[in-house]
Amino acid sequence: MTSSGAGAQPLLSVEEFAALHEELAGRTAWAAGPRGALAALTPDKVVAAAREVRLGRGVSLAAPVEFTVAPDDPEPARHTMLGPDIEDTPAVLDSAEGLHFVTDRLAMNVHGDANSHLDALTHIIWNGTLHGGVRASTVTSEAATALSVEIVRDGITGRGVLLDIPRLRGVPWIEPGDHVTGDELRAAEESQQVRVTEGDLLFVRVGHRRRRAELGAWDTARSHAGLHPTALEFLAERRVALLGCDSNSDTAPSLAEGVGWPVHVLAIHAMGLHLLDYLQFEDLVPLCEEQRRWSFLCVVAPLRLPGGTGSPVNPVAVL
Repeated sequence: MTSSGAGAQPLLSVEEFAALHEELAGRTAWAAGPRGALAALTPDKVVAAAREVRLGRGVSLAAPVEFTVAPDDPEPARHTMLGPDIEDTPAVLDSAEGLHFVTDRLAMNVHGDANSHLDALTHIIWNGTLHGGVRASTVTSEAATALSVEIVRDGITGRGVLLDIPRLRGVPWIEPGDHVTGDELRAAEESQQVRVTEGDLLFVRVGHRRRRAELGAWDTARSHAGLHPTALEFLAERRVALLGCDSNSDTAPSLAEGVGWPVHVLAIHAMGLHLLDYLQFEDLVPLCEEQRRWSFLCVVAPLRLPGGTGSPVNPVAVL
C-alpha cells in the first residue's frame, strides 16, 4: 500500500511557489496562446481518441446538480418549475384540458464546491494578469472579454485517462487534507497499466464523491484532498491538455504559503489548463475495472456562455 502523500512533501514557501510558477510557465510556453494547453489536443489526437471506443457505452462524469443547502454548498442551485397552475394539486393538473407547457428555470453558482463545472482560463487572476500575460482588466462586471469559456464553444474531445489514487493506496478515499504527489501519479500509471501522453485529458480520482456519499457533506473549503502543487510537474512533462478531479484538484488547507488555491494558480495561470472540478468517477471505475483499461474517449460540452469564466458541465466517457 502506498504511503500517504501528506508526509512526503512539505508546505511550499512563498519563494518556492514563485519558482515553481516560473518553471511551469516556462515548460509550457507552447500553451501561452488563447486556447492554452488545448493546443496539444490536435485533430490527429482527436481521431486517435475515437479509437478508444470498443463497447459503445457512455458514462457521465458529472454529479447530479445539488439543490439543498449543505456544508459544502451554502448557495445551492435553484430549480423552479414553471407552467399554468403548476402549484395546484395533481388532481387539478391531471384534469386540465388542451395543450399546456411546463418549463424550468435554473440558477446556480458555477464555481461552487458541490456541482461539477469547468473553469475557463479567465477564472484566475494572479499578480494582475490572466494566463499568457493577458491584462486582468479584460474582465469586467459584465463579462470576460478574453479567455472566456467561449474558447471551448465547440467542446473538448480527446483521450481521457483516469488515475485512481485510492485504488493505488488500497483505501476507499483519500482523507481531507491529504494530497497526491507526482510520484503517485506515476505509480498509478504503472499499477493500472496505462500511460498519460501528450494531448490527453487527465482525470485524477481522490474518492471525494464516495466519501461524501457515505459520510455526508462537510465544509470542503476548509478541508479536502487534492494534488500537491509539485505534482503539476508531471502534467507539464506529459503535456496534458486538461485536468479534472472529483475534488477541485487543490488540497485544503493550502500547501503553499500565502496562496489559497495553488494548483488553480499553477494549472490555469501558469500552464493554461482548463480545469474540471467536482466530477464523479464512481460510475466509471467499475467499468474500467471490468474492461481492465483506464483510457477512453471523452467529450466535454460546456454551455455557450459568452464572457463566462466557467460553465456547468457533464463530461461523458465513451468506452
